[in-house]
Amino acid sequence: MLHRSLSPDVPVGTLYSLLRLRIEVFVVEQECPYQELDGRDLDVETRHFWLSPQERTEEVQAYLRLVEQPGGRFRIGRVCVAQHARRKGAARRLMEAALGEVGDGACVLDAQSDLTGIYTAFGFEPDGEEFTEDGIAHTPMRRTIR
Repeated sequence: MLHRSLSPDVPVGTLYSLLRLRIEVFVVEQECPYQELDGRDLDVETRHFWLSPQERTEEVQAYLRLVEQPGGRFRIGRVCVAQHARRKGAARRLMEAALGEVGDGACVLDAQSDLTGIYTAFGFEPDGEEFTEDGIAHTPMRRTIR
C-alpha cells in the first residue's frame, strides 16, 4: 500500500517506523555511522512516501523523501527498501509517486554511484563529479524541466 504525507501529517508511530528503516539500511546495513536525522523530516514542505503491506500499514517496507527547495526545485533523498522487500518494484513505485508530484519541475538527487542506472530510467542524468559521502561514492544527478 502506497502512502504519502506532508511532514506535519505523519503519525508519530509511522514516523518512528520510517526512521527505523532508514537507520536499518543506511547506518546498520551499509555500516555507515552518520547523523541520519538532519532536521529536514519535519519541514512543512517535506513529503514522505512509503510502502507498507496491506494488512500491516504500520510496517514500513520502503521509503523516499521529497524536499521542496527554494526556487521550486525538488530533491529526492533517503530512498531505501527493507532487505526482504527488494527486487519487487518498491523503489520504482516510490519514484513514480514522487515524480508524479514533481510534475514537469526540475528535480535533483545524489545517487549512490552503483545505483545510478535506477535513476537514469526515470530521466535523471549525472550532473557533476562523483564525490564520497560517509565513505560511499555518490553521483549528483538532475532531471531537467520537461
